[in-house]
Amino acid sequence: MSERPSPPRPASPRPSLPRPASGTLAIFAGPCIPLSALGLPLVVYLPEFYVSTVGLSLSAVGAAFLLVRLIDIAFDPFVGGMMDRTRTRLGRFRPWMLAGMPVVGVGAFALFMGKPGVTPLYLWAWLLVTYAGYSMCVLSHTAWGGVLSSDYQQRSRVYGWWQGGNVVGMILVLCLPPLMVALTKGDHTAGIRAMGWFIVALLPITVLLAVKVVGEPAAPVARHAAGIKQYLALLTRPSVRRLLAADLLMGVAPGIAGALFLFFFERIKHFDKAQAGILLLVYFLAALAGAPIWPVLAKRVGKHGAMAIGGVLYAIVQFAAVLTPPGNTAVGMIVLVLAGLPYTAAPMLVRSMMADIGDEERLASGVDRTGLLYAIVTGTLKLGYALAIGVFPVLAWLGFDPKAPTPSGETALTVLYAVVPAAMGLLVAAIMLRYPLNATRVAEIQRQLAARDAAADAAQPAAQPSPNAAFSAPAE
Repeated sequence: MSERPSPPRPASPRPSLPRPASGTLAIFAGPCIPLSALGLPLVVYLPEFYVSTVGLSLSAVGAAFLLVRLIDIAFDPFVGGMMDRTRTRLGRFRPWMLAGMPVVGVGAFALFMGKPGVTPLYLWAWLLVTYAGYSMCVLSHTAWGGVLSSDYQQRSRVYGWWQGGNVVGMILVLCLPPLMVALTKGDHTAGIRAMGWFIVALLPITVLLAVKVVGEPAAPVARHAAGIKQYLALLTRPSVRRLLAADLLMGVAPGIAGALFLFFFERIKHFDKAQAGILLLVYFLAALAGAPIWPVLAKRVGKHGAMAIGGVLYAIVQFAAVLTPPGNTAVGMIVLVLAGLPYTAAPMLVRSMMADIGDEERLASGVDRTGLLYAIVTGTLKLGYALAIGVFPVLAWLGFDPKAPTPSGETALTVLYAVVPAAMGLLVAAIMLRYPLNATRVAEIQRQLAARDAAADAAQPAAQPSPNAAFSAPAE
């Protein structure tokens, strides 16, 4: 009687990883500063800059940012699959970050130095270049964070530092326009130029330091298929679908609010650009102060519970912006402090939960699909912001004119800025209440993985080194 063939062996046993030191995580988070310093203006400042200063039409700018974002989303499965198949001495993810760094620098320089008279084609071309490099850097960085710890709670800590770096970058880049006005008596354009120089100068320093200092576990020796078919297959997982739905909503909601922020506080609340910039800075200072809250809350109620609470809080304070008295800076600051507290919840918790889903997928298939999983979450974030930028054509269709106030236009601006994002926050809370991967379930998945990996190691010939023997622990 013939012997039944044995099932496929898991691609790689993964050891229990050491707890990353705080200094290591601070260096790891360093590239978030210039990357978020680019990401924020791409949503808040550059669309308005290309309309009000460069002179392109509202519809042309909205279409460029929307369609380039949608094109860029198709890039993520390709890059994520390539990362999962990459095998170098630096690992899977760090080489891609190094490769994306100069692409981001060149594209960002061109975008921030745009002058009146440039055509929509100029905007399209440099948005494509910038987003290609930005995708490579952000996707490789977030996927790299997903393999720095195998612990349910430590993953929240890793992404807590990651999100802290993002908020620091936003705060610093927000300081540049008022600082340039104060130092050089320049105008708003001088602040935009300063943002570009900040990104171009800081990105290579932080990326090279992180790549040199922070380690990366060795990738599985066995290569496996990692393309659009596998990408789409991951979308069939209930945990992935729920997480992506919540992540999409939490990308669209603040994306809409961010895109309309300057218009709302200038037109509806009667602040000038400098005052609105200060309010936005207060918002991100509050977000930085609120960042440590969410890992602590996740320990008490689980990551999904913490995210549900964040969604409800976001909805309440976003709607409260409507009640802010026009021109009252003190009340405006209080509202934006409260609005900033939940800002870090979704980005940090979603990426931490995606690492848990990576364990679930590895148990089910025996394959490590970290790159593709983070391509999914990065793609969802981009789709959210693309749809958010698409609010410009909707706003124009509803009668809003950036130069001539109309009652219908101002009503549309208020509803789109405050009411629609608030409703999305409540939907996030409802979705997260039924999320299946809590701490108990993840612990059971990891117990089964450990048992299977131990059996695989025992069956391995003694002379054959473990594929994870070359694990380079993060520097202490």
